[in-house]
Amino acid sequence: MGSGSDRAPGAPAGERVIVTGAASELGRRVCRLAAADPAVSTVVALDRRSLRGLGPGVETRTVDLATADLKPLFEGATSVVHLAQADGPRRGGDVTEPTGDRDLALRILDAAGSVDVRHLVVRSSALVYGAWPDNPVPLTEAAPLRPNPGVAIAEEKAAVERLVDEWRSAHPGATVAVLRPAVTVSSGGNGWLARALGRSIGLPRTDDEPPAQFLDVADLATAVDLARRARLDGPRNVAPDGWVDGDTVRALAGGVPRIRLPERVAVRVTGWRWRWGVAETPPELLPYATHPWVIANDRLRADGWAPASSNEEAFVASHRAGPWATMSPRRRQELALGVAGTSLAGGVVGLVALLRRRRR
Repeated sequence: MGSGSDRAPGAPAGERVIVTGAASELGRRVCRLAAADPAVSTVVALDRRSLRGLGPGVETRTVDLATADLKPLFEGATSVVHLAQADGPRRGGDVTEPTGDRDLALRILDAAGSVDVRHLVVRSSALVYGAWPDNPVPLTEAAPLRPNPGVAIAEEKAAVERLVDEWRSAHPGATVAVLRPAVTVSSGGNGWLARALGRSIGLPRTDDEPPAQFLDVADLATAVDLARRARLDGPRNVAPDGWVDGDTVRALAGGVPRIRLPERVAVRVTGWRWRWGVAETPPELLPYATHPWVIANDRLRADGWAPASSNEEAFVASHRAGPWATMSPRRRQELALGVAGTSLAGGVVGLVALLRRRRR
């Protein structure tokens, strides 16, 4: 999972590695792993946020990747690791608006091509497969990219991958590893996607909850490091072995209920909670909470990667037990019924308001 012996034959010594999005927890881990590689002479960390504490062997540059002249920064680079990405939508915002990930990736690719960078690692997401009732379990890299409409963060990741394919075709001999991680979690605080999928209270009623995966950020960092060192080419899913079912997730979270509602009511309630800023789950994201989109990691494992944490371990380490876990069974039942009643009432109020507007 991460030794210098994984290096591809003929890879140059004294490498200069560029890492974008270096201020994130993932970026910091990747910078430290690269700096510890004896074959790397320089790691250049790029971010518009504070880059303190990255340790020896890492040069830091505070830049806005969306506006800076990137060519001078990329001069002499042997590898570019592109981890920077847009944050999730602000609570109550428009999740269908472009995130800017496509435009940012285009700037990175153009700059890398202009100075003849021969290897890139690009962070994508398993979101690009979409969450659909007919998805195979698990999805392999051969599956088509079908992001759900209206989820801009997924649609733009798919657009980034199309740009990568075009760039690779225009630069014969260059390699690009595209990593598609599952929902990534961290004991230091979860990102928007993990929070949004973990807090969907009213979901459309289905026979079975879809399986879920939770990838520890430390395991994602070692996958990125391997992709850089071994000069992997093409897409790679990044996920722990297997997956967990909905009942197991709830048990690990302390038995938190997932109230099931008819689909129309669930969409209405979720939209109302999102617009009023009381929840982090926009209605457009509901398919990812109701249909399967778990991924297989066989290809990356064959490259020599192995996750250190299971789905269950990653989930428990990144989710603090809330008050629900310490309540009596009777109190849990009372609160669950109250949540259901409140959700249904909110859905009814929304529907009545909609009918009144239409009549006017």
